[in-house]
Amino acid sequence: MVDSDLSDIFHQGRQDAPSYDDSLPRPRPEPSNMLDPRALRVWRINAALGTLFLWVPAIIVVSVTYYADWLWPWMAFLLLFPLLVTVLQVFIIPPLEWKRWRYEVSEREVDLQRGVFVMTRTLVPMSRVQHVDTQQGPILRYYGLSAVTITTAGGGHEIPGLSEEVASDVRDRIAALAGVADDV
Repeated sequence: MVDSDLSDIFHQGRQDAPSYDDSLPRPRPEPSNMLDPRALRVWRINAALGTLFLWVPAIIVVSVTYYADWLWPWMAFLLLFPLLVTVLQVFIIPPLEWKRWRYEVSEREVDLQRGVFVMTRTLVPMSRVQHVDTQQGPILRYYGLSAVTITTAGGGHEIPGLSEEVASDVRDRIAALAGVADDV
């Protein structure tokens, strides 16, 4: 008798609960804008420069072990590890990252999607934007690219690797939609 009462309460509670599908937000389509293809070259150059911090110590240690007649297997490991990291960071990860990087600027928000193994989706409400500008380092400048930086009270967000013209347009559009003063 007790079991049937509990069963009735359980089923009655489920019927009275709102539909699960009604309470979930609808999935958003992925942002439509991609980064400039030249961004891939910039990322590869930056990654190659970053791997120098692995190669320089490895070459020094291998040189010392060669002249000191230490264990040869360690020399192979000390050269294979930087080689593996270089191949991953310069040739494998940048194309994957470039294919998945998307952005879109709408009247209400900036939608950013990025990631290689873990996809990250960030929505930056226009009402939270405090400052927006473009940046260029020497490598970006050489390839005619810029990055758009969006600053909010919670931190900063970046759209990397846009052509200078597109970056300028995106910066101006975000500034206009967010009501940011034109001091760029």
